[in-house]
Amino acid sequence: MNTWATWTTQGIHAGTGGVKTVEIGVITGDLTLHTTWIEGEARLTVQYSGALDWFTVEGSPVPATDEHTAREVHQRMVEGMKAGGGATAPLG
Repeated sequence: MNTWATWTTQGIHAGTGGVKTVEIGVITGDLTLHTTWIEGEARLTVQYSGALDWFTVEGSPVPATDEHTAREVHQRMVEGMKAGGGATAPLG
């Protein structure tokens, strides 16, 4: 039984208003989302595609009791990033 999992989606073009991060505020443009599910949490980070630095998505970590829920959180965050509007981590 897995107790952790990760997902990465590259090449997400953030909609107007971008994504809110803890460290640097709103980021926009071509972004990559990485989600790690571990210890009952989905931890979401984002970066400018191709960059080295990762930033915590505001509202992360999100409670996710199982891998399926964490995967859904990741996908909802992808859609939120595309929509923009200062997207934050969706609830699990």
